[in-house]
Amino acid sequence: MSFDNTDRKLLEYLQSDSKQTTKELSNKLNLSVTAVYERIKKLEREEVICKYVALLNKEKINKSFIAYCNIKLVQHSKAYVIQFEREVAKLSEVLECYHISGDYDYLLKILVEDMQAYREFMVKKLTTISHIGSTHSTFMINEVKHTTVISI
Repeated sequence: MSFDNTDRKLLEYLQSDSKQTTKELSNKLNLSVTAVYERIKKLEREEVICKYVALLNKEKINKSFIAYCNIKLVQHSKAYVIQFEREVAKLSEVLECYHISGDYDYLLKILVEDMQAYREFMVKKLTTISHIGSTHSTFMINEVKHTTVISI
């Protein structure tokens, strides 16, 4: 889908604060409220905008321990891959899971309370999934950049 400058600005504004009213957006874009509304609806229909979410402050909800876990499966069969992906998708602590190339097969971003909670997650949940050959964990020391905004 191609975007004009107005679409780009609209998407930028919505990504930075999706709670802005169409009136506020219309003032920023120098368009009518109806024109802004129609553009947003079109972007939603085209699935450019796929959902609206609230981003939480991890410290306020006592979940600020971020771990990245590399996973290597024992075998790369279709059945093992499908089963692993199905099982890991059920784990609420896993925020993101990527099938990757390189030395490992998967990269997981995991959010828990602290190191003890991470150990419990590993022992009681993650390592109970069949066909995991090995894991390698690294832990976030400091968040240098975090954004959900995609440049268009």
